Amino acid sequence: MVSPVDQRTWLVSESPFNPFKLHHTETIFTVGNGFMGVRGTFEEGYSGALATTLVHGIFNHAEGDLVPDLVNLPNPLPVQVWVDGELFHLSAGKVLGFRRTLDLKRAVLTREVLWRTSQGLVVKLTFERFASLADEHILVQRVRVRALLGSPQIEIRSTLDAKVTNLGTQHLTDVQTSLTGAEILVTARTTQSGYGIAVCAAHSLSLETPAQSDSEQVCYTFALPQENEISLTKVSAIYTTRQSDQPAAAAQKAAHAALAKGYEMLFAAHCAAWEQYWHTSDVQIEGDEVAQRAVRFTTYHVLIAAPRHDERVSIGAKTLSGFGYKGHVFWDTELFMLPLLIVTQPKLARNLLMYRYHNLQGARNKARANGYEGAMFPWESTDTGEETTPQWSHPQPDGTRIRIWTGDNEQHISTDIAYAVLQYWRWTGDDEFLVKYGAEIVLDTAVFWGSRAEYNAEYDRYELRRQIGPDEYHENVNNSAFTNSMVRWHLQQALAVRDWLLIHHRHAGQALLTRLNVTEERCAKWAEIAAKMYIPRDPETGVLEQFDGFFQLERLDLTHWQPRVANMDWILGHQRAQRTMVIKQADIVMLMALLGDQFGTLEERQANWDFYYPLVDHGSSLSPSTHAWVAARLGLLEEAYKLFIYAANIDLEDLKGNVSDGIHAAACGGVWQAIAFGFAGLCLDERGELQVQPNLPSHWRSLTLRAYHRGQLKTIRLTAQD
Repeated sequence: MVSPVDQRTWLVSESPFNPFKLHHTETIFTVGNGFMGVRGTFEEGYSGALATTLVHGIFNHAEGDLVPDLVNLPNPLPVQVWVDGELFHLSAGKVLGFRRTLDLKRAVLTREVLWRTSQGLVVKLTFERFASLADEHILVQRVRVRALLGSPQIEIRSTLDAKVTNLGTQHLTDVQTSLTGAEILVTARTTQSGYGIAVCAAHSLSLETPAQSDSEQVCYTFALPQENEISLTKVSAIYTTRQSDQPAAAAQKAAHAALAKGYEMLFAAHCAAWEQYWHTSDVQIEGDEVAQRAVRFTTYHVLIAAPRHDERVSIGAKTLSGFGYKGHVFWDTELFMLPLLIVTQPKLARNLLMYRYHNLQGARNKARANGYEGAMFPWESTDTGEETTPQWSHPQPDGTRIRIWTGDNEQHISTDIAYAVLQYWRWTGDDEFLVKYGAEIVLDTAVFWGSRAEYNAEYDRYELRRQIGPDEYHENVNNSAFTNSMVRWHLQQALAVRDWLLIHHRHAGQALLTRLNVTEERCAKWAEIAAKMYIPRDPETGVLEQFDGFFQLERLDLTHWQPRVANMDWILGHQRAQRTMVIKQADIVMLMALLGDQFGTLEERQANWDFYYPLVDHGSSLSPSTHAWVAARLGLLEEAYKLFIYAANIDLEDLKGNVSDGIHAAACGGVWQAIAFGFAGLCLDERGELQVQPNLPSHWRSLTLRAYHRGQLKTIRLTAQD
């Protein structure tokens, strides 16, 4: 039997309705299935709402915009309920009760409202929706109306809203709406990229009442006796020309087939699919209800964003839950979201890595455009694999534009992707992937670094100049310790992959090496660069210098600015911040997390933590979870738990004040890493064997999680005594 505590920790609820948190709750109540994401807006609408329906891969570069957007599709949600001629709305009549609940276990959003009309009639309205995990093209809604006081005349009107934009930017053209009986079909095309889009909604009512329709709405009108209830089922199917040459026909066929199954059968198939997800991805914490709910919430949001059947798309920094970062893909995916999937959903992880493989040509184009060889992955990526980071900001109030350097110089993403490829391979043992796809990524990005490293003859060393490390407060620095260390590691691993290919898959390996021009001379150069790569470090303390000259910057005591919500970059101004040691997020600490024991001795790791932790602003949502991970490994459990809980609640409590832009996906993935790699201490030793080195918070009675290792699913249960 499921305990009441366990039931509660699967639920995220809002009661009563708070209009001042409208955009926050729209984001956290997003439903999705790896193909689509639908924000938690109300069926009847609300003033200022950001109705958003996004699907992976549909980007468009509108005229006048700096970069492409992930396109907002026609809204499938609108359903209006009229009670004796009065439109149900949360700002009208009298709301006697309100509760909205996201059931994370079954991935269904339910809203219950007790509403009284101006004439004293009372009805209970229940709205349910889920994006089917059993059929990714299908969104299912059910609206139930029960007459509690009086016997009103009810009218239900349903439509598809094609008058949608991306915060005012119009991406759709050739929009057409047609109605046939109880079916609505909307077709459209993106203005620049030319993607065709079709949304079809089919309806059924629990009463034998024929549907009426006008030009854009399906309508039902009927009398509802007191204590009686009716329900409307609305099934919407979404297709684009990325899935079908005839998206309209495909959407109509899918909507009809789904509606014929009925709500209960659709929901049962959806729940069964989610049961499989949670069987491997759920983390169970005894003794901490707050942490338990939070980790299920963050895991849910990674899972609903992960593409299941399309290896040419990836997860954007804000998932499919909002317009933040225009849907672009960053390093967030490989270093923060992917580990959860590698360990618990390896097939989904492989899909995300295949996105990078399919976009190698864009990375090669960027390398050539910058005068380098090999593959240089873009800092921001969309559907084409080309660099989509804007070079300049929109005009400031004084008319000036700010130069954006990340697309030019935040080059560590190429090594981050190679790191993710090798982590996937080590955990899964998927040799086929490495031979056919992964090795090409690892080797061609190594070719890039071989052409990018600069030899300093005066000191007989290799350097990397004009870099941006994870700490984006400091731009265009020389010899980022993070980047230089990761590149050294990358080149060493590329040589190991080359040797492995020649030993175990000689024919395929030699063909790949020949195609990429990975010669003996080039390999010798990689070995030399790795051996002579300069890593700035204080020889007395073992503390890495984040970049050349960092130790000479002004050191500020950040406690003087506590408490604060704004980032120090904003408080100090960007130019002043660059002259200080204030850092945006885990940089050297990120290196400690990724390289683990290879970073140095325990004493050196502690010294680096002691130096850098007081300097971090946590200006990025990526930062707290990484610090929690490292703090747990260092045995700093009180600090680790505090950082973990902050990361876990970034979206639930809107701690950054910007959840309206979308879920902080990297923070969500980072929460799982803090638990699995930090508190549980999951890691692979030099032989690739799974090791567990637990260090649990004292109030956790137990921690249970599952991990795939070389195709075998292992259950790991730890207690505070372990």
